[in-house]
Amino acid sequence: MIEGVETDSNTSGSKDRAAGTVRSSGSGPRRPRRVRMTGKERREQLLDIGRALFAERGFEGTSVEEIAAKAGVSKPVVYEHFGGKEGLYAVVVDREMRRMLDMVTTSLTAGHPRELCEQATFALLDYIEEYTDGFRILVRDSPVAQSTGTFASLISDIATQVEDILGLEFKARGFDAKLAPLYAQALVGMVALTGQWWLDVRKPKKSEVAAHLVNLAWHGLDGLEQKPRLIGHRKA
Repeated sequence: MIEGVETDSNTSGSKDRAAGTVRSSGSGPRRPRRVRMTGKERREQLLDIGRALFAERGFEGTSVEEIAAKAGVSKPVVYEHFGGKEGLYAVVVDREMRRMLDMVTTSLTAGHPRELCEQATFALLDYIEEYTDGFRILVRDSPVAQSTGTFASLISDIATQVEDILGLEFKARGFDAKLAPLYAQALVGMVALTGQWWLDVRKPKKSEVAAHLVNLAWHGLDGLEQKPRLIGHRKA
């Protein structure tokens, strides 16, 4: 009986089956109830789904339709939360850039300069290992603007953290501290590009990669010339 109107159970059951629905009463199968998400939970779900799809297929290869289908919602829900695919992508990229920068910044604790170099190297490799999807997104050229810029600007931000450490070391050893930014960019860029290669091969293990990177960086700095010279025929 529905709202005081008696119906024929066999007839209504036939209609339900013909319409492709499942009755929730009786001994028949029950359709699981969909748990309604809060706005915040839905937003996080869409971010997780978008992050995975962007990492796998890139920005151009991912559609709003696919994002919505994976989330079990309609396209307007994606537009409601992010204004479209571009908005979702920008938030994903911004989050990953902040996460990587935070991991490097918090890793630089007190210690010997060589240990600080190891800490920064491990932080970048840890991010690549733990947040592989995020790193794959970051190393691609982004077609939309983000509040924190591009991957190149992120590397520059990380290099700024290392720059202060190098500046102190340069000054203590009689080197020109003004060159610290150049060397910081070179060191961080070396680790980032090596990490991009290691992301695919995963050999040798992370600790060995870190040891070799620090070996090259540290001993290169250890034998640094105060006035580097060119030995080839080209001087300019």
